[in-house]
Amino acid sequence: MRTRRLGNTDLDLTTIGLGTWAIGGGDWGFAWGAQDEAESIRTIHDAIELGINWIDTAPIYGMGTAETAVGKALAGVAERPIVATKCGRTWRPDRTIEPRIKRGSIKRECEESLSRLGIDVIDLYQIHWPEPEADVEEAWDAVCELKAEGKIRWCGVSNFSVAHLERVHRASPVASLQPPYSMLRRDVEEDVLPWCAQHGVGVVAYSPMQKGLLTGKMTAERVASLPEDDHRRRDPMFLGDRLSHANEMAAQLAKLGEPYGLGAAAASVAWVLRRPEVTSAIVGARRPGQLAEIVRASDVDLTT
Repeated sequence: MRTRRLGNTDLDLTTIGLGTWAIGGGDWGFAWGAQDEAESIRTIHDAIELGINWIDTAPIYGMGTAETAVGKALAGVAERPIVATKCGRTWRPDRTIEPRIKRGSIKRECEESLSRLGIDVIDLYQIHWPEPEADVEEAWDAVCELKAEGKIRWCGVSNFSVAHLERVHRASPVASLQPPYSMLRRDVEEDVLPWCAQHGVGVVAYSPMQKGLLTGKMTAERVASLPEDDHRRRDPMFLGDRLSHANEMAAQLAKLGEPYGLGAAAASVAWVLRRPEVTSAIVGARRPGQLAEIVRASDVDLTT
């Protein structure tokens, strides 16, 4: 599988990374339904065997569940993949989510992530969201302090606008940005991707298949049959005309991918990777075997 250098770091990422949002399982605000931990671990091992060399996770995915599964999976591999996780989304006792990016909170989150992951240093540590707005600079200072302390190797951000990027980049260079980017969400093309290219900031795009919409398999019937705790049941993109539009796009993607031997899902990932600013696309999986076809997108160069 191809690799690309992440911005100005020393990290060479495979152009497809494993995302663990869905591995967080059920019983939280943005869940994907129940998940078996043993199956999560097998899925992570499957990704590594396919050649994926980095994993993206976060404490909020299942409120510790995803990071714990990643940690258990890493304990069973000879060569540890690159690990990226995040900070800034905490949870209350009633499992409601709270945005918190104060220095002390970020320092605690980092220690807890290191413990759950069972590692000594986090390769890429990202501020999950720039919320609350007033604390963005304090959060960036805290992450940079963690790098100086040797707890993390590189400092990144997620879901930041150009305005947010400029606020923190002037204090210390940003290693990477993680934005949503798919054929159905292209707003980052206007200013975010050009800014990252100009400033040497790596881009790791999440949701290149738009939570499964661009696979062509998400019918109205399937959406209706999703578990009650799968947040996609309430996502406007999965309802009515927007779902129909997504399926039309998926049909076109299938045609686009056919000459390359790619289905709609893999073609949607190859489409994201066509941008030179994008270092890697994060692809989620919940079961072994789900990635085998999609990883072929890594070796495809789509024409303009």
